[in-house]
Formats: sequence, C-alpha cells, structure tokens
Amino acid sequence: MSEVTVTIGGKGYSLSCDPGQEGRLRELAQYVDSRLKDIAQAGAANNEAHLFVLTALVLADEIYDHRAMLGEFEEENAALSERLRDIASGQAPRPLVQEELFVAQALDHLAGKIDSIAARIQQKA
Repeated sequence: MSEVTVTIGGKGYSLSCDPGQEGRLRELAQYVDSRLKDIAQAGAANNEAHLFVLTALVLADEIYDHRAMLGEFEEENAALSERLRDIASGQAPRPLVQEELFVAQALDHLAGKIDSIAARIQQKA
C-alpha cells in the first residue's frame, strides 16, 4: 500500500491507496476540496462538520445526476445499436425519432461545410 497526504478544508489527511493510484487520490482530494471551498464561500454551513456534510451531499447529488445521464446514454446507445443491426441485416429500420432526425440533419449540414472547405482548399492548391 502507498501512503498519500491530501489536504481538504485546510487540513492534511494521510490516506492509504494501491500503488499507482496516488495521483488519482490527489486529484479526487483536490476536487472535493474545491467543492468544499465553493460551499464554504456560499456561506451555507454553520460549522466544519456541517460543511463536510453539505459537501458530501453535493457530491452525492452530482453522482446521482451523472448516473441518470449515463442511463439515458445507454438507452440511446441501445436504440441506435438496434437501428444499426436492422440496417445491417437488411430489415427496414424503424422510423427516426425527432432527436435522431435533428442529429442527422446537423451531420448532413456539417458534411456539406466540410465538402465546401475541401473544395476551396483544392482550388487554391
């Protein structure tokens, strides 16, 4: 085990971690410390213990939000994978939903811009 000293809320904490994880532990501690400072500057805590509890709750809220976003991405990925399987197997794909249609239009627009830029570069060469 490796030993790392991190500073959170102006206090040093000596922590053990697996070898090679020292940098990650320092990064995490810096993030926690920055969130703690944000909450402290907002004046939301009455004392140090209250500040640490609020910081823990804010970080937990961030985790829950990220999990929800990940769930949405996984659902979208599954739907797109299914669509690609349908296309690859020769089956008629299901109709595009509004968001997919918007993305497809945006990609077509960007492809047109890329083609235009490439044509200009070829003319100058």
